[in-house]
Parts: sequence; structure tokens; C-alpha cells
Amino acid sequence: MFDQLYKSFGVRGLEFSDTVLAARGKDVFMRGYMAPPLKPESNFFVLTRQPLALCPFCQSDADWPVDIVVVYMKNASVLVSAGEPIVAAGRLEVGSWTDPETGFVSQIRIVDASFRRG
Repeated sequence: MFDQLYKSFGVRGLEFSDTVLAARGKDVFMRGYMAPPLKPESNFFVLTRQPLALCPFCQSDADWPVDIVVVYMKNASVLVSAGEPIVAAGRLEVGSWTDPETGFVSQIRIVDASFRRG
């Protein structure tokens, strides 16, 4: 699904794909990799297309991959190694949103989520 997140990357910014807009508010699942977390247990993580070697929170915005999805889980959980594939499942939210607790800005989120290895 990472290939289907955005329709275009133009001078006006990112434009969500028709697939993502049609799935807004619906239950979805995505395969990917958990970016290295800030702490071993958390209620959110960043899902990436490929494993990241470095903590994305420790880099500038310019270093972030464009095609990331923030996953907010129902409950805090012990997170997995950054190189291990996972499947995240939950409700898709689309549009710019700032997490009031962390200040992290996201464009696409999976909320009320859970994940499994694989």
C-alpha cells in the first residue's frame, strides 16, 4: 500500500491517492517495518516501507521518507526490532494532524491499531 499513499508530489505538496481517500475512516492493514522507537514500549510508532537504520525522530524533516504512516495503538505495547516485518491494522485517518502530546505532525495515520509480526 506504500505505493498507493500519494497521487503526486508536486509544487503544491503531496496529494493523497484516490485509494487512500476511499479508505479514509475504514479498517485497513499495512505491511511494513517499525522505525526505531524512542523507547521500548509505546502507544505509537512509525511504519515505513523499508527498515530504517536510524531513529527517524532524531533526524531532520528533510531526512524522513515521504511515505510513512504513523500508527497509534489501542494500548501501549512492547515494540519490535526495526528490521522485523510487521502488519499493522486499524482505522485509517488522512490529513495533517499534530499529536498534542508529542508535537509530531503526520499526514496519514492508522489509529485504534494493533500489530503482529510477519
